[in-house]
Amino acid sequence: MVYFKKLGALLTSFDLKTSGKWFVLSCLIGIVAGLGGIVFDVLIQVVQHNTLVAIAGFDHPQTVGEHSIYEDEEARKAFSPWWMLAVITAGGLVSGIIVYNIAPEAEGHGTDAAIDAFHNKRGLILPRVPIVKTIASALTLGTGGSAGREGPIAQIGAGFGSWVATVLKLSARDRRIMLAAGVGAGIGAIFRAPLAGALFAAEIMYSNADFESDVIVPAAMSSIIAYSVYCMSLPQELQFMPLFGDGLHHTVDSHFELIPYTILSVILSLAAMFYVKTFYGTNRFFKSIPIKPMFKPAIGAFLTGIVGIGMYYLFNKDLQALTVMSTGYGILQDALTSAAQISIPLLLTVAVVKVFTTSLTIGSGGSGGVFGPSMVIGGCVGTATGRILQDLWPEMVTQPEAYGLVGMAGFFAGAAHAPISTIIMVSEITGNYSLLLPTMLSSTLCFVLCQKVHLYQKQYPSRLDSPAHRGDFLIDVLEGSRVSDVFDPGRKIQLIHQSKTLDEIVHSLAGTQQHYFPVVDNEGRIIGIFSEDDVRAYLYDETIWKLALARDIMQSNFVKVRPDDDLNTVMQRFTAINVEALPVVDQEDSGILLGMLNRKETIGYYNQQLMKHKRAGEESEG
Repeated sequence: MVYFKKLGALLTSFDLKTSGKWFVLSCLIGIVAGLGGIVFDVLIQVVQHNTLVAIAGFDHPQTVGEHSIYEDEEARKAFSPWWMLAVITAGGLVSGIIVYNIAPEAEGHGTDAAIDAFHNKRGLILPRVPIVKTIASALTLGTGGSAGREGPIAQIGAGFGSWVATVLKLSARDRRIMLAAGVGAGIGAIFRAPLAGALFAAEIMYSNADFESDVIVPAAMSSIIAYSVYCMSLPQELQFMPLFGDGLHHTVDSHFELIPYTILSVILSLAAMFYVKTFYGTNRFFKSIPIKPMFKPAIGAFLTGIVGIGMYYLFNKDLQALTVMSTGYGILQDALTSAAQISIPLLLTVAVVKVFTTSLTIGSGGSGGVFGPSMVIGGCVGTATGRILQDLWPEMVTQPEAYGLVGMAGFFAGAAHAPISTIIMVSEITGNYSLLLPTMLSSTLCFVLCQKVHLYQKQYPSRLDSPAHRGDFLIDVLEGSRVSDVFDPGRKIQLIHQSKTLDEIVHSLAGTQQHYFPVVDNEGRIIGIFSEDDVRAYLYDETIWKLALARDIMQSNFVKVRPDDDLNTVMQRFTAINVEALPVVDQEDSGILLGMLNRKETIGYYNQQLMKHKRAGEESEG
């Protein structure tokens, strides 16, 4: 711990522009996020192999770029849908028990929790949360729950970044940056998309077109390191291969193709609205169920299994229909490479049902991400739309698979309000940069059309609205202003001698508009102050009018200000003690009264300065 303190003192003494402070911290976060991604990936496979595969005989199809540590094993037992139902329900139960008894903050999708910590918790994430999130999410995904991997791995990186900043006693601003860098590192590693990870960390904090600019460079560095560490665990032939392989080479053959892509964008926007509404509607339903929260993920998992079995029998025991469970990347891989082999009804049904299974899995309190399912839903909607448009305009729409790729980007861009990072993300995980034009069009249109729905509800509209930046954009119009700029030393003030009786004071009040009265001693030095309210307390007891003196009713412990005092401080004092006037005393001798500073004239001066700044701003804009 002593070494951590020394390192913290060293790092906080560095200047961002002239030192390697963020290089050191970002590398550290990247290493941990990369290792966390490896552990998380292996843990999912271990759970899946020993539950779904060993008991139910079902192994979820993977993408071309994924690596299985069990891929060389012989044929497994026959698939049993009812054992699958038992496995997924048990997974939801164990996950719920772990989460709600150890770290309730780990329920749901982890990215939203990281966003909330950034804005509202000074970047603080409890160290136990990422650990619990990793275990619970591995159980959820490994047993067949419909969720993504990005939420847990993002929270691993974010939690470590927050913990390191806390141990090193860095500022709240630095802790927020490290948290966001951890999010970027986790995303960059698990999706093998380092650039997208960095941009995602900066963009996902806000629902409007705004970026957390301070985050981009640290997040880029941590994302590169995490990506490199994670890829080192893969076989040589997969280390530089995109997640969906390097065989996707779709192109745009005509600018007129933007017309069907525009139609696709409208359909994707409607689908994104349906997804978000269903997700949070399901979440509210489960919160209303009067049972212990730890059992709700088991109910959601059971219903997810029932839906999956229904899909299996609806499509004549086609295992592709079971992609409504777990990550579902298998059907997405086929949709992007050979769309003609998948029927349009299956694609559309998987897209719609995936909305419900994801809502049941995560909305019930299960642990997992929402980006992965979003890609499957968007990809299936896009490919199905491409197939339909190809039937209508065969000369214009020649590559329906390309619509699946664009659908992945547009759908998530609309639901999550992250158009820029999503464009890069989809390009990186598919290795296809030839569709940037339609991808940009679709992502932008979906972003605009989906302004009223928010997949990540902890987002703030912009930096201006975030509590993390409260005060960054306020102009201090009183900066440099002093008490001497406001109060009038020539104003006549009625002073009360300490020996003056209450009877004399009451009669003298009748002829003045003054509300606060300084009390002075024989040498004219101020020793206290009283207000009309202090006198009013004695008005109904005439017996003490001749006995009580000014020094008996005055407040001897009073707040005073000096001519050089900052007006910001003075305004705070007015508010704190709720008075309308403060005595102004000499800068060197607090016994010498110079005058009284009124609250109204201070506020008037503030308004004058505010109007002056406003006029100056208008003139500079003109």
